[in-house]
Amino acid sequence: MIERLVDLVNADAALVRRGRFLTTDFLVEVGDATFQVSVEAGRIAAVTREGAPGRPWRFAIRANAEAWREFWQPVPRPGYHDLFALTRFGRARIEGDLLPLMANLRYVKEVLEAPRRLARSA
Repeated sequence: MIERLVDLVNADAALVRRGRFLTTDFLVEVGDATFQVSVEAGRIAAVTREGAPGRPWRFAIRANAEAWREFWQPVPRPGYHDLFALTRFGRARIEGDLLPLMANLRYVKEVLEAPRRLARSA
């Protein structure tokens, strides 16, 4: 699912516009796999498995594969419906510099929720 972020986010003009002031790299850990998401002016420039060597990241969102699977359901059940619900119930953790995350919270949440659209159309 996470590999599809480039297409899902960049095809959503409203979402790209919402993130137009954000240029950063962040990690998304899905179980044992780590992905580095590179954002340039609201567009997803790349999603790199295991991160890009020598390229720093600002914050990381880590959860097991089952938590992400539930989060990416078309209509997630309570406790899996929101990034902060995952952290509240110990299913995810957020690390690093929280300033770019909190300053662009709606954008980041919508980026991470984008794979739900795939589940809806399946």
